[in-house]
Parts: sequence; C-alpha cells; structure tokens
Amino acid sequence: MAQVNQTVDDAEIAKFEAMATEWWDPNGKFKPLHMLNPTRLDYITRQIAAEFGRDLTTPLPFAGLRLLDIGCGGGLLAEPMARLGAEVVGADAAPRNIPVAQIHAQKSGLTIDYRHTTAEALAAAGEQFDVVLNMEVVEHVADPLAYLTACQQLLKPGGLMICSTINRNPKSFLMAIIGAEYVMRWLPKGTHEWAKFITPDELYDLIRKAGLDPVDRKGFVFNKLTWSWSISGRDLSVNYVTASLKRA
Repeated sequence: MAQVNQTVDDAEIAKFEAMATEWWDPNGKFKPLHMLNPTRLDYITRQIAAEFGRDLTTPLPFAGLRLLDIGCGGGLLAEPMARLGAEVVGADAAPRNIPVAQIHAQKSGLTIDYRHTTAEALAAAGEQFDVVLNMEVVEHVADPLAYLTACQQLLKPGGLMICSTINRNPKSFLMAIIGAEYVMRWLPKGTHEWAKFITPDELYDLIRKAGLDPVDRKGFVFNKLTWSWSISGRDLSVNYVTASLKRA
C-alpha cells in the first residue's frame, strides 16, 4: 500500500491530547467552543439545509446524508449532526479524543462512527461524504493546501465543506491569543500560533487551489457586553467561517 502523506502537526496534536478529558466540561479548557457552538451549529445547519433542500423544522432533516466531522474532538458537533439524522463519521488525529467521544455518544444514545485517523488516510481509503465539517482545524495543520485537497477528495460531487478558522491581524492576536489564553485563561497558553492564522482571502485562495468553489463566508463575532456570539456578514476580523462546494 502506498504511503499516505499526512499534514498533521505532532506538536499541535499533543496540545489537544493533553486536554482530551475536558471536552464536555462547559467551564473547562473548551469553554470558548461551548460558548461558540450554538452559533456554529446555526450556520452549519442552515448551509446544509439550503444546499440539500432540507426542512429544519421536520424530524431528522439530514437523514440520508453522510457527514464527516474532521478534528471532531469530543463530539461537540458530531452529536447534534447525528441527532438531526445524518450518518456521522467523526475523525481526529489525537487518539485520546476518540474514547472520550465514544463514551459520551453512548451515554447520549447516539450512533457515531468515531475513528482515530486523518483526512488524508480517509481520502486514500476512498471514503466519500455529502458534507465535510472542517472547523477550527486548518490553522493547526502543517500544510493547509494539502489538507484542504484531501478534504476536497473526501466530498462527493455536489458536496459541501464548511471550514472555519481565525483571521491573521493585530486584532486576532489581541483577542484570540492575548485575550483567550492570557487574560481570560479560557485556553492553555500556546494553544494557537498567530503565524498559522489565515486571512479570509488566503483561505478562499487555498480552497480554490484545492478544487472547491467558495460560495459564502461569515464572521463569528463575540459581544463582550452580552457575553454571546453572533453571525456577521461584515465582520470577519477574528473568527470566521466559509462554505464551499465540489461542483457536480
């Protein structure tokens, strides 16, 4: 069997390995993700429903869709996708995340196929999905273009990729690193590397080079007064999300 080139960064994986047991603690090291999750889910579900003609008010609106959550962690996105009826594969390069996710899914009465693997390995195995969720991963890989190309290969023709990351500018350094890691101490120091952050234009360019067509991008904006997140059509200055299609 030919060797599969991997884009995983061992140092980045080690950071998340160390936090694996805290995935489902809303006040632990993943507190920022728990706070952001409802806003992420709102964007993701609306994009999937629009692309595949699904009615979110019906039971199991994503039934019949095969969905991959790359960098699934403890399952914060995989579980709601399964509840909406999708056939979900959750993949993570950090092996300690998988049993945490499996145990929580079992306790929740959900069937989710969790695997310790990578996008490249799944692509080499010929796996195919209607939807690939690629949330807060691209800023942690060693080769973003190779990684996004593997994600493109994992999509069926007509498939949808949702990809979120963090912009690279002085504001993101202040908010995502100084604020989140040093002031609020939401994340361990060193969780993010500012030099690995990607601007929206850079990400669009990478997505196109990977063979996908970007069709939408929005900002995730944190309001310090209401202590809540919202979706913005204009403010992509820190956290943002994109939607891309693999043309049929």
